[in-house]
Amino acid sequence: MTEQAISSFESMGLAAPLLRAIETLGFTQPTPVQAEAVPAAMQGGDWMVSSQTGSGKTAAFLLPVLHKIMMANGGKNSPMDLNRFVGPAALVLCPTRELAQQVAQDAIDLLESSKGVRVATVTGGMPYGKQMANLRGALVVVATPGRLLDLAQRRQIHLAEVKTLVVDEADRMLDLGFAEDLEDINHLCQHRD
Repeated sequence: MTEQAISSFESMGLAAPLLRAIETLGFTQPTPVQAEAVPAAMQGGDWMVSSQTGSGKTAAFLLPVLHKIMMANGGKNSPMDLNRFVGPAALVLCPTRELAQQVAQDAIDLLESSKGVRVATVTGGMPYGKQMANLRGALVVVATPGRLLDLAQRRQIHLAEVKTLVVDEADRMLDLGFAEDLEDINHLCQHRD
């Protein structure tokens, strides 16, 4: 990806609130996957990253996603105008409820020093009412495919405004038979101008 390894989070050009959260969380330097993936993903494009469990992969995809959302607000650490968003700006798909909850908590931790960027979790086996209430104003949604499609079919979530789609553990998703669901979600996320 990059010819020269990134040795610090500061050199990645991440938004100041993310850098403060990284420091608070005790991250001292990027892991190899973060050093390669974060700067590349901040440039845009489609990426496929494979890395071992515990290598920092979740932060490797969350940091550029959260940075992009913050920059959409002009880089200001101020509450965003949530009324201008019809749906989430970023969607992270996970194969299980447990992984979705873990990823959502990681995102919340990284947003500790930020204002106005809300995270919602959408998974099966949880009450609809609470999930639908949490979706209001959420710019980042972490979801399992089945419940997400269910809510989309009920018109409780609109995915046309999604700018970034992350499929975490894509190989496991395919092994579990989510290929058609992933296709349907990708179609719902595509802009229709």
